[in-house]
Amino acid sequence: MLCLENTWHGRPLPLAYAPDARALCDEHGLALHLDGARLFNAAVAQGVPVATLVAPFHSVSVCLSKGLGAPVGSVLLGSAELIARGKRLKKLLGGGWRQAGMLAAAALHALDHHVERLADDHRRARELAAGLSAIPGLTVETPRTNLVFVTVPEAALPRLRATLHEHGLLASVGGPRLRLATHLNIDDAAIARGIAAFAEALR
Repeated sequence: MLCLENTWHGRPLPLAYAPDARALCDEHGLALHLDGARLFNAAVAQGVPVATLVAPFHSVSVCLSKGLGAPVGSVLLGSAELIARGKRLKKLLGGGWRQAGMLAAAALHALDHHVERLADDHRRARELAAGLSAIPGLTVETPRTNLVFVTVPEAALPRLRATLHEHGLLASVGGPRLRLATHLNIDDAAIARGIAAFAEALR
């Protein structure tokens, strides 16, 4: 099996990549699987239907709890034979949830109402990156979707950690390279607050 991820580090796969990968898999008798944890981000960023992005793959997993904002949940997509085998393996491994109806309803709501609004997350990521780029000492990668990668001087990390906490901003500040994600619960005011906190910490 060949497994690809879309997006990868917040970057959508080029549109020609998956069809080329499928041709390679067909040539060598391999299955092609897509880890689509942020698949809808890729579709919105590239302005193409999700069906276009998944067409070359034999199987796809999609996360509903990241950008789409469902409380939990992922789905496996594939042939009837694959899904039947997946259900059996899930039971063998102890997976299963009898009272899954409420979560399924939340997942359906996310699919019906939260796909197009991913464009807001992407816009806010660009605004966050632009604001952080103006702060001396930070190195910021241009975001393609909702993930912003920023490198902070190591000496500034303790102060940044404390300042973000004081401003009520949750971030895992471990090493100098940080990954910041915009999502359903991040509004324009939070972006401004985040930029201000970074500026204060790096002053």
